[in-house]
Amino acid sequence: MKIENLKTVVVNAEMRNWVFCKVETDQPGLYGWGEGSLEWKTRSVVGAIEDFAPMVIGEDPRRIEHIFQKLYRQSFWRLGVIGMSAISAIEQALWDIKGKLLGVPVYELLGGQVRDRVRMYTHLGGGNMKSVYETFDVEPLIDLALKVVGQGYTAVKVVFVPYSEPLEGIGKVKQFAKLMGKLRECVGEQVDVMIDFHGRTIQRWRSSILMLSRSFDLTSVKSRYRPKTSRHFVRFGESVQVPIATGERLVGRHQFRPLFEQRACHVIQPDLCHCGGLFEAKKNRRDGRSLPDGCSTT
Repeated sequence: MKIENLKTVVVNAEMRNWVFCKVETDQPGLYGWGEGSLEWKTRSVVGAIEDFAPMVIGEDPRRIEHIFQKLYRQSFWRLGVIGMSAISAIEQALWDIKGKLLGVPVYELLGGQVRDRVRMYTHLGGGNMKSVYETFDVEPLIDLALKVVGQGYTAVKVVFVPYSEPLEGIGKVKQFAKLMGKLRECVGEQVDVMIDFHGRTIQRWRSSILMLSRSFDLTSVKSRYRPKTSRHFVRFGESVQVPIATGERLVGRHQFRPLFEQRACHVIQPDLCHCGGLFEAKKNRRDGRSLPDGCSTT
């Protein structure tokens, strides 16, 4: 069995584009789909997948680790998030092919079922982009929160952290605390609340925001991690009493390992579309558990 072709499909999804990769084989009707969506880098990822095509066409799609290593190691230049997103899309498609070929769901190939039930959370607005990212007033916040709770969710993540600059005063931080107070009052103590900083604040304001919001019983804080700053995360985590979740901007195990070694967070969140695919994410989870007192994993 051989890979015959790689195709890409771009889907407009409001604030971003979704990038899908179709890996076709020489067996009629046998193909796989994978995703490499990377916000505001659509054409770059599509181009990277096309650049990888000559390295993949002619290979046996069942040799997933071999193909991954070939794409990762024979590119000469070190790969960043664009190249790794392209590899992620191809790798996922290969697992799709193998699952179809063997007649089993992919999770059976990655170790089998672990849980019977998985607790889910949602953002405010249930996926509506403006609700998620542009809710800064109390009234719409309460309306959206009540809607989420009414749908049966027991956990919600909010992104109403203010954009901040080094010379701005404490006003925006207090506004955040006001919104948090109203949200907690609205949903009660039985609903878990998580904050997504979403890269909006400087380090100084992150700590201030969390100091003001400790009394609101936060479940976790999601802070976008940038490589070479794990020491900042250690200091950040030590200064607050809220679990830190991070990792979706990291690619490859070498970028996750400093977080594990320095115990810089509590929850690691590898993104399947960027970190190298399904098996690479699984290895990140394993490595996180294998290190003493390391991160937990989602």
